[in-house]
Amino acid sequence: MTSAIRTHALVKRYRRLTALDGIALEVQEGAVYALVGQNGAGKTTAIKILMNLISATSGTAEVLGTDSRKIRGKAYAQIGYVSENQEIPEWMKVSALLDYLREFYPTWDRSLEQSLIKQFDLPLDRKIKALSRGMKMKLALASALAFHPRLIVLDEPFGGLDPLVRDQLIEGLLERATESTIFLSSHDLAEIESFSSHVGYLDSGKLLFSEEMSSLATRFREVELTRETEAPLPSPLPDAWLQTKTSGTLVRFVESRFDDQKTPADIQRVFGNVKDIQYRPLSLRAIFLALARKTEEV
Repeated sequence: MTSAIRTHALVKRYRRLTALDGIALEVQEGAVYALVGQNGAGKTTAIKILMNLISATSGTAEVLGTDSRKIRGKAYAQIGYVSENQEIPEWMKVSALLDYLREFYPTWDRSLEQSLIKQFDLPLDRKIKALSRGMKMKLALASALAFHPRLIVLDEPFGGLDPLVRDQLIEGLLERATESTIFLSSHDLAEIESFSSHVGYLDSGKLLFSEEMSSLATRFREVELTRETEAPLPSPLPDAWLQTKTSGTLVRFVESRFDDQKTPADIQRVFGNVKDIQYRPLSLRAIFLALARKTEEV
């Protein structure tokens, strides 16, 4: 399968700060890929390099088969880009902005434009400066979708939006998912989990994992077990066990490499015979928190 985005050993430094540290990322065409991480993890930096808005210190990045350093002019006609901090000429009316943008994209679809205007309830005769933040994001997304881009790149598109607006934006995205690759960064983990096919986790500039959402959900489990007798936790514990806590004979931890044969065997090896073991799936938010707390403990 062809890659829509590929990076190799991507590094970005700002004097003493390393914003990206050797990122190797691959996003297949047709994926809905979510890049997650705490503030300052490097998500926006990575997107700006992909969009050729800033330069990498070293390493390479390709977007739609093109070196990201060569993305300019006509190359943007294949990429719909929306950023949380995107500047829009606020003195313009909504209709005037759409008229202006239409000329830059040979594949602009007037029928799709009208459909998006109706779907997002865009007020054509209103000046952009009078729009709410949510309405501005709808306008930005409509502008990025109307020309059938091969790749849609979204940097924190849902931040600060009310649930109804988020739902409308996601609905608009999913309707285009069959013809475009979608790459987004976001803190709205519950929303990401509902529609993303792949997820990558950035922490302090390092990509800790990048995989299918279904694979991630399979390998993370909350484990709760009851020991025969109360005793201190043994040491060392398996590296894949996160947030191990004990209360009396009860032990809880997050297993980050769950295997229906190996995990019970590891529990037997560490604790001996136990009375009861329960395995529970974790939400993306719970996985995110477990990983973030592990990082804080290091």
